[in-house]
Amino acid sequence: MSFQRPDKRAVEQDPEAVARWHAETWPRIRAKAKAEGGEILFADQVGIRSDQVTGRTWGEKGKTPIVRRSDNRFSVNAMSAISTKGRMHLMVFTESCTTEVMCRFIDRLAGHFETKVHLVVDGHSAHRSKKVRDWLAAHPDDVELHFLPPFSPELNLDELVNADLKYSLPRQHRARNQDELSAETRRFFCRRQRQPHTVRGYFGGPHIRYILGENPMSF
Repeated sequence: MSFQRPDKRAVEQDPEAVARWHAETWPRIRAKAKAEGGEILFADQVGIRSDQVTGRTWGEKGKTPIVRRSDNRFSVNAMSAISTKGRMHLMVFTESCTTEVMCRFIDRLAGHFETKVHLVVDGHSAHRSKKVRDWLAAHPDDVELHFLPPFSPELNLDELVNADLKYSLPRQHRARNQDELSAETRRFFCRRQRQPHTVRGYFGGPHIRYILGENPMSF
């Protein structure tokens, strides 16, 4: 036994659905993509607020470090997708994650690939909307969506990208308005795009090593 920080799981999560994902659904997705010569990507959206403070920094003992930032509150959103080959794609936007945003994202994503994209996402309502289904029906050879089990963010590789963003961005950002925060968010993603070794490092997360074919029950 050792003293550890507990990992979090939603009480609504269905363990049987997670087991089926590992044993049946994910192997089927991987086999289908391989047979079609396609590429698998994991996607997710994230919101960044101007008043968000995360992470730790050094400071004089007994004196709490101060992070100076604008007192105005504003936010931006982003969607990113990371492939099993280490590629990263992104879109930063200021509106909410609507069906229109999702359609725009998958349309842009399809334009970067000459082969079919198998996109793994969560069950967000925008992902399952009629407009998105209509777009997919009109582009059957471009993108196919695959849905993770409900309440199971730990299965999504792109969640590690979001955590990296939230941990890294507040350390240097001094955004005074939404445009500056958008630019800084975009710079983070563009920097990661140029760091394939860091992108590949996301695959070392204990709960997503199954993507590489390793047994998740061993962690």
